[in-house]
Amino acid sequence: MQTYWILFVVQARRLSSVKNDECKKLRIQSVGVEAMPMMQFASNVKTDWTHGKDLLLSASEQVCSASEQTLKVFDGIRREKFSQQESDLLIKNSISENPMSKLLVLRESIHSISDISLHTKKCLLLALAKTAVKDVSNLHFGPEVGVKNIREDDVNVFEKWRFNLYEIAEDLEKYNHCGGANSRVILHDSTRLTNTLDDESIGFVFTSPPYPNEKDYSRATRLESVLLGFLKDKKQLRATKQNLIRSNTRNVYVGDEKDLLTKLPNKVHELADQIEKKRTELDKSSGFEKNYHRVVRLYFGGMANHLSSLRPYLRNGAILAYVVGDQASFFRIQIATGQILAEIAESLGYRILNIDLFRTRRSTVTRQELREEVVIFQWVGHPV
Repeated sequence: MQTYWILFVVQARRLSSVKNDECKKLRIQSVGVEAMPMMQFASNVKTDWTHGKDLLLSASEQVCSASEQTLKVFDGIRREKFSQQESDLLIKNSISENPMSKLLVLRESIHSISDISLHTKKCLLLALAKTAVKDVSNLHFGPEVGVKNIREDDVNVFEKWRFNLYEIAEDLEKYNHCGGANSRVILHDSTRLTNTLDDESIGFVFTSPPYPNEKDYSRATRLESVLLGFLKDKKQLRATKQNLIRSNTRNVYVGDEKDLLTKLPNKVHELADQIEKKRTELDKSSGFEKNYHRVVRLYFGGMANHLSSLRPYLRNGAILAYVVGDQASFFRIQIATGQILAEIAESLGYRILNIDLFRTRRSTVTRQELREEVVIFQWVGHPV
């Protein structure tokens, strides 16, 4: 039986690889569960420290040489573009035409050079994703992801990419001596963990899942997901989003309720009813607003499914820590996420140890101070 000390459960929030990285540095065995293919890919590449620095830098020379040759052949006449189906998935104006074309040329060169190993190609592609988002896109990351300051000037895409790859190579050289601990990330729906791990193999769980609000977390990784080929059309996007916790109205589908556990705290239903009543009073009738009350039930139902399906993989006495935040996104009705999650966990056989205040943050809508908490609980053991 493979024994892990720590399980990370993250859904498209750019955190899983960071935590797995830290475990690997400390030689602690860890495993993650991630529903977004791009994030799972990035996490597994970042925790594979078998690549050599010289090999990566040599490969970058080959790729840049091939890419520059391709541009000479184009001679400014032709530019590479995403397909229409791929473009339809992107936030409008998220990247300008010229840098987009160069990124696609780089991508093609990475895939076309036959004497580069698969492990090396993955590093090259991860550097490409970072370059796309950080250095050449028009994206702005705040409370929401959006477009800001569209780049009119040309960007030296190849130079930026080589610099990002060099940073990866430097990190690999620095940490390759720490490679003893096993670390991997599984692509899976965290609300249905059946047959994913060995029974009673997890001693600690740490995660910061999505909060019940109107943030579509899949948008935060949309550009790199399309660039690296993890999302090709709207059908594929929908299939991916259906594996996520239902935390916003853009992620709610017909028939979702059939997957809910039948037993949720009365507080959840009262909140949902209060939100729907407020919608009626305000005479709000958009499709999104009509689904606010559903999001509340589906979110906590999904978290209950997650905690229920997790139990077979926990050792007796396993400790769990969940970073969650209160919300007021739905008609300013406050949702005490941590308190409700604790109640759900307790109903499923967990022992609540504490709810620690992590920080407060000001709501962009109500200007209220909302609590962000760490809910700490323990699995008290499997029935004899």
